[in-house]
Amino acid sequence: MAAPVSHKPTRRTLRDGSVIELREVLPSDKDAIAGGFARLSPESRYRRFFSSLDHLSASDLAYLTEVDPRDHEAVVALDPEGGAVGVARYVRGDDPDSAEVAVVVVDDWQNRGAGTALLERLTERASENGIKRFVALVLQENSEAIELFRSIDAETSGPRRTPDGYLELVLEVPEGHVHGTPLGRALRTAAAGRVDIHPWRLIKERLQAMQQNRPDR
Repeated sequence: MAAPVSHKPTRRTLRDGSVIELREVLPSDKDAIAGGFARLSPESRYRRFFSSLDHLSASDLAYLTEVDPRDHEAVVALDPEGGAVGVARYVRGDDPDSAEVAVVVVDDWQNRGAGTALLERLTERASENGIKRFVALVLQENSEAIELFRSIDAETSGPRRTPDGYLELVLEVPEGHVHGTPLGRALRTAAAGRVDIHPWRLIKERLQAMQQNRPDR
C-alpha cells in the first residue's frame, strides 16, 4: 500500500537565491510537463527521451503524469510562474525493494540545486513506500563516473556492467536525510550533470512502445 501523497507544495530556495516549489506530479500537470519539455535543448531531449522528439504525445503525457505513487512516483519543481523546470521519478521493477531513479532539469535551471532538491524529495517518498534501493545507470564511463564509484565503492556492492553496456550502481535508500550518504553523493553528482545517468530504463520501453503507435508517426 502506498504512503499517502501530499500535493501541498514545499518552497525551496536554491543556492543562487531563486525559489522553486516542489510537489508530487498530478494528472493536471500535463500542460506544465509539456511546457518543460519544450524548454529542453535538442541534446537534453535526446538524452532523456531516447529520440529527437519535438513534442510529447497525449499518451506520453498521460504515462508521465498519471502515476502510481507506490510503483511509479514523480516529483515536479515549479518556477514562480508555475512552469515545470524539473522532474525526478522512480519506477519500481520486478524487485519490490528496488526502483530505478532519474532526474531531468530544463537547461536554464541546471546547476542551481533544483535536481538535488527534487531527488531529496523523491527519496523521502521512496522510503515511505518501502523502497530500499535505488538503481542508477551510467551511460558513459567518464572520469567523474569512475571517481564517484571509487569514492563510494567501500559502502556499496560496487558497479556492475549490464548486458546492454551500462554501468549499474545500486544505492541503499537511507532512513532520514540523504546528505552525506552514498546515495546523497551520487545524486548530487548526477544532478549537477557531471555523471550522465541513463534515465528510466523501464520507462524507456513503455514510452517507445507508445511512440510506435503514435497517430502522428
